[in-house]
Formats: sequence, structure tokens, C-alpha cells
Amino acid sequence: MNKFLGCIFLSFGLSLVVWGQNPTSNNSIRRIQAKDIPIDTLALQKNDTLLLSQTVMPNSTSIDSIVTTIPADSILGNQTIQTIDLKDDPQLARLDSLWMDLVKKSELFDVSSINTAIPTEDLVVEELPKALLIERLAAIDAKTPFHVTYNPALERLIKSYLKTRQKAFSNLMAKAKYYFPLFEEKLDKYDIPLEVKYLAIVESALRPKARSRVGATGLWQFMYGTGKQYGLRVSSYVDERQDPILATEAACKYLADLYTIFSDWDLALAAYNSGPGNVSKAIRRSGGYKNYWNIRPYLPSETASYVPIFYATLYLFEYGDQHHIKPETDFTLHHFEVDTIQISHQISFEQIQKTTGIDEALLAFLNPSYKLNIIPFIPDKKYHLVLPKEYVGVFVQNESQIYTYVAAEEAKREKPLPKYFEMDSRIRYRVRSGDYLGRIAEKYGVSVSRIKQWNHLRNNNLRIGQRLTIYPRRLPKTSRSKVTQKSSRHPKKPLPKGEYITYTVKEGDSLWSISQKYPNVSVAQIKEWNGIWDNKLHIGRKLKIFKG
Repeated sequence: MNKFLGCIFLSFGLSLVVWGQNPTSNNSIRRIQAKDIPIDTLALQKNDTLLLSQTVMPNSTSIDSIVTTIPADSILGNQTIQTIDLKDDPQLARLDSLWMDLVKKSELFDVSSINTAIPTEDLVVEELPKALLIERLAAIDAKTPFHVTYNPALERLIKSYLKTRQKAFSNLMAKAKYYFPLFEEKLDKYDIPLEVKYLAIVESALRPKARSRVGATGLWQFMYGTGKQYGLRVSSYVDERQDPILATEAACKYLADLYTIFSDWDLALAAYNSGPGNVSKAIRRSGGYKNYWNIRPYLPSETASYVPIFYATLYLFEYGDQHHIKPETDFTLHHFEVDTIQISHQISFEQIQKTTGIDEALLAFLNPSYKLNIIPFIPDKKYHLVLPKEYVGVFVQNESQIYTYVAAEEAKREKPLPKYFEMDSRIRYRVRSGDYLGRIAEKYGVSVSRIKQWNHLRNNNLRIGQRLTIYPRRLPKTSRSKVTQKSSRHPKKPLPKGEYITYTVKEGDSLWSISQKYPNVSVAQIKEWNGIWDNKLHIGRKLKIFKG
């Protein structure tokens, strides 16, 4: 059992207390307090502040307008306290409570099973005679389309589990209270045996974030390609293979396809583990047998134990009471005690925790498909937040304040400064006399190795006039003002006033020969009047020649 599950349900109180930094104090301490948990049992974290609403103000858009600060001299000396006390609509909360009371009276809520404490002393595993095991397996076989028959390998496996894995199965039985109703709904939709729900235990031990050494992920252990084939998408934010509902739907479709191929549920399970190709090869190598136990010697070693593990798991869940195996009592969440909310703004688990007080580890458990603990908002996608029902009303009733807080948090995030955008532009540097790689690297805030990499240099040798490509982290002032300095070195003089003639350059003309055609006109003047910086002329060019 994950460490957090033992303390998740200590309290669902929604009071949240935050100690902000007083100007006269060096400490800034945050504390989130559930109503039923004493102050001295909660952890303190430094350098964190929080602005939240104390009352329900649906039309409020200013985060500053919904902050309440009260003196806290009696608690932490000169500290001040900022509080939040988000409340649900009392009438709607009463409706939710009535519904929960009704559901808890149904067969879905097995109070005695959950609340039965596991004995603290070492349990003695009762002897399981072969005859009794055969009888029980036959009873299971009568209720399922699987071929649950006795064999020595299955007997050894069941007895091994009874001796070494009672605590693990106690853990799994508790988590099954949450997952199995969800699985059964999808299995029934696709007309798949309900016992297939135990396959998720074999695959992932009911851990939605489980990942195998080869990359299979989620409750049903989908590889990337197979998951994509059955509609499970993976992005930087979301891995739908870890979504309990979507992954279960995909597993049902896959298993239904496998059963269509083999017309046998044992073989469908084997193909789910190792692929249809391996099962087909095992059938051929066995001489055409199609019973799992007959082709088992020809299957990959992992698949050879896959179906027996499934049957052993099925047996322990069916007859766990006979072997004193009960669900753990630390985990008491049921599937009908949660609900979903369509989010309309990107929000992180931390922000949800700060605004509602819900345990962040519980959030991660209920929303396992979000890889970075952030729920993205994408207009053409429908990402949702799963919360216990007692938090749903509070979130919906205070949604505008929560999103206002999120926006305020985002506004605090450091923004890129325009002056650093220049580092993304590439420059071409011309090597001058006296240059060396270290000097150039220092000038532009980069490393020598990076300059060599960008320019495919094998050594540190440079030659005058060589051009280097550089992606600067900073630009020297001389480079930034290069254009200004150049224009100041060559100031553009105003053209003289008065009449001028237009001369068309002919073949054989030069600036000197043209200047000789006009009295008191020099080569320098022609260049200045026409913006010429060298002595080259092109035939047909028009030149201005001022008189005088």
C-alpha cells in the first residue's frame, strides 16, 4: 500500500491556514490545516505564501479583494495569518449527503468487509487439502467460461501465495473496492467475463502508473503501439494508458478481438500477455492442441505462468475469507464516492490542494493519467478532474475564485526579458588579428567547445579573416551599437541645392573621365552626390552632377 493511503482519510475538513511573512520577521511559514487535525501535527514549510478567499464571492475577479488577514500574535508572535474557508451550498451539500446515505445501504457498500481489522498476530495458514482445493476450483469453474481445473502447478502456486502474500492480497482487496466496479461496468458493456477484472491485478497490481521494463504502462499494461491502436493517446502532459476508464475500455476492445480470433478465453489471456503470434506458434508446435494447458510447454516462460497466476488470484479473491484474508482498513475509498469536473483553465495538483485542502497524494491517485501533476486545458480536448464528492461541491461553488487564484499564481511566474531574445539570433564573426577561441568565447558568453562544435573545428587554430558561426548568450556593446557607430563614421552630408544634370554612364566611363567633362567637379563630389563608396560604375547608371 502506498504510504499516503494510510492517512488520506484522517479528515476532509476544508479550513486552510497560511502564515504570511511579516515585514519585521525573517520567517515565512505556510500551514494547511484540516479541521480535525491538531496544529502541532502538521508540517511547516518555509518561504511560501498564499492568497485565497474567505467567503463565497462568485463575481469576484480581483485576488486582492478576496483576501482576509487576521492577527496571529497569540499563535506565532508577530506573524500574520491569511485564511480561507471555502463553503459549499448547504442545500446542495445535503442532497449529496442523502445520495451517499442511500448508496451506502446498497450491496455495493460492504461495510463489514472493509472495517474488519486484520489480526495483528502472525496468521497460521490453514492446511488446504487437495480434495478441498479441487472442490473449490470446480465451484469456480461452474461460474465462469474459463477452464479452471485442478493441476499440481496451480496447487503449488495457490499455496505459495497463501504462505507468502497474504498482506499483499489484503492490500489488493482494499484497492479492488475502488477499481472493480469500474472494470465490471466496461466488461459487461463488451460482453466479457467479469472475472477478467482479476487480470488487472496480474498485470499491474492495481497500480495505474505501473511501468514494465519494456515500457508497458498502466493498469492493463499497454505498450505504446498497442495503446495507440486502441485509442489511447500519449502527450507530454497526459498518458491515457494510465487513465483507469479509458485504459479499461481499450483492454475490453483488445480482449474481445483476441477472443474473436481464438474462441477461448484462456488462449485470449495468453495472447494478451505474449501476443497472438506466440499463441499461434505454440498451437502449431503442440501438434494442433487448443487447450491452454496442452500448449503451455510451447509458450514463452512468462506466458506459461501467466494464466496460472490469474487463476490463483481468482481463487484467493473468491475464498479469501476462508484463509483469513481481509481487505486493509486504511484504504476506504469507493468508486461511487468520487465525481468528475470539466476544467476550464490549466491547473496543477498543487494549486488544487492549496485551494481546497485535499491531499495532493490523493489527487495523484484519483487522476493518474496526468504525468506532470498538471491538468492541461486544450479547447478541443476534454480533460477532467476527479475529486471525492465532498470536495466537488466546494470546487464548483468556488470555481471562479480558484481560477482567479491560478491566474494570479501564473502572473507571478518570471517572464522572459526582451533583451535576452537576442541570444537566439545567429551571428557570423570574422576572425581578426590577435583573436583566439577563448577570447571570442568570453566576448559572447559561450564556451570554446560550443564554438568548435558549431563550426566543426578539430583544433583551436584560427586564421585571420576566417568566418565563425556563433549563437551568443550575450552580445558585446560594440556589436549592439555597430550600425550606429558605422553611420557616425560615415555621416551622410546633405545634397547641395541648385540645378543638376543627369549623366548616364557609358561603356569606358570612369569617375575621373566623367569629372573631366564638367568644370569644377571632382571625383569625390560625384561619389558624395551619388552615394558611391568605391570606384566601380555600371553601364547605364544615372549620376547626378550639380552645376557650379
